[in-house]
Amino acid sequence: MMDLLDLLHQTMSSPWVYLAIFTIAVLDGFFPVVPSETAVITAGVFAATGEPSLPAVIVVAAAGALVGDHVSYAIGRTGGARLLGRLPAGGRRRAGVEWARRGIAERGGLILTVARYIPGGRTAVTLTMGAVGYPRRRFLAFDALAAGSWGLYSALVGYLGGLAFEQDPLRGLLLGLGLALTVTLVVEVARGLRRARSRRPDAATAATRTEILATGPGATPARRAAR
Repeated sequence: MMDLLDLLHQTMSSPWVYLAIFTIAVLDGFFPVVPSETAVITAGVFAATGEPSLPAVIVVAAAGALVGDHVSYAIGRTGGARLLGRLPAGGRRRAGVEWARRGIAERGGLILTVARYIPGGRTAVTLTMGAVGYPRRRFLAFDALAAGSWGLYSALVGYLGGLAFEQDPLRGLLLGLGLALTVTLVVEVARGLRRARSRRPDAATAATRTEILATGPGATPARRAAR
C-alpha cells in the first residue's frame, strides 16, 4: 500500500502529470474506455496536498475534454453515419445514440452539456452531432461550457476528498470516486424518469386513437361489438 502511495505522490508531483491528464481527457472524448474522470479526480485529491496545482488540473482537463470532443465530432462529420449504423441493436451504445439523435434537434446544447457527465454517453452525443451536421460554431460554444464545467467538477470532487482525508489520500480518492459515481447515477435515474414521462403522452394518444377507431363513425360493426 505504501509503495502505491509513494508512486502516486511521485507521479502527481511530476510536471508531466499535466500532459498525462490532457492526453487522457483527449482520448476519452472519442475512446470512452479511457478513465478520464478517475485521472482528474486523483489529481484533485493530491492537489489538496499542494501538488499538482488545482487550477492547472482544471484547465488541462477542460482543454483535453474540449479537444477530444471535437475529434469525436470530426469523426462523426466524416464517417459517423456509417459508423453509428454498425452499432449492434439493443446495445447500450446504440441506445445512447438513439437518445442523442432524438433530442439534438430540440435541445442540442443541453444534451451535450449533460452527456459530458455520462461515460460513453458523451461520445455517442458528439459523434451523432457530427453525423447529423450540427453547426460547428454552436457545438464549440456549448462544448466549451460542458468541458469547462466537467473539468471544474471532476477536479473539485477530488479536491474535496483530499481535504477530508488530508493524511490518507487513498481514502480521499475513494471518497471522490464515490461522489462522482453518485452524481452519474443521479443523472442516469433522472434521465430514465424523464424518458418514462415522455412515453406517457404517446401511450395516451394511442389509446385515444383506438377509442376513436372503435366507436367513431367509421368503426366497423366488429369493432363496435368488441367494445
